[in-house]
Amino acid sequence: MRITPLDIQQKQFTTKFRGFDLEEVDSFLELVREEMEELLRENATLRDEVKLLDKQLKDYKNIEETLRNTLMATQQMVEDYKDSARKEAELIKKEAELQSEEILKGAQERVIKIHEDITDMKGVRRHFKEEIRRLAERVIREIEFDKEREEEKPDEV
Repeated sequence: MRITPLDIQQKQFTTKFRGFDLEEVDSFLELVREEMEELLRENATLRDEVKLLDKQLKDYKNIEETLRNTLMATQQMVEDYKDSARKEAELIKKEAELQSEEILKGAQERVIKIHEDITDMKGVRRHFKEEIRRLAERVIREIEFDKEREEEKPDEV
């Protein structure tokens, strides 16, 4: 059973012959009652503070959990971003390799075409040289033929 300050204040003692001094007992009980009231107020205040601190602690734990979750989400986002960047870089690299292969293939085809054109031009050059040689031989033959004719004919003037 809990004793309250009111219980102390209302407590009545029976008096006996040669008992305690009633004023002293009453005075002491009043002091105990006041002290108990003070302790109960202090206890209530401390309980309120504990409740407040418990609430703050829960709030801080919630904040901590939120921060932890945010940090984990951020780390996941960073990892996802890295993976995405890595994949994009790989894709860009593959596209560049394909483009370089196409450019190289085009260049090789052009080299082959240029070699073919050079070969064709050499053939045309040989053909023209042969034609010029034949023409020159024909002109020389005609000149010689005309010279022979002139030598065979006396001067007929």
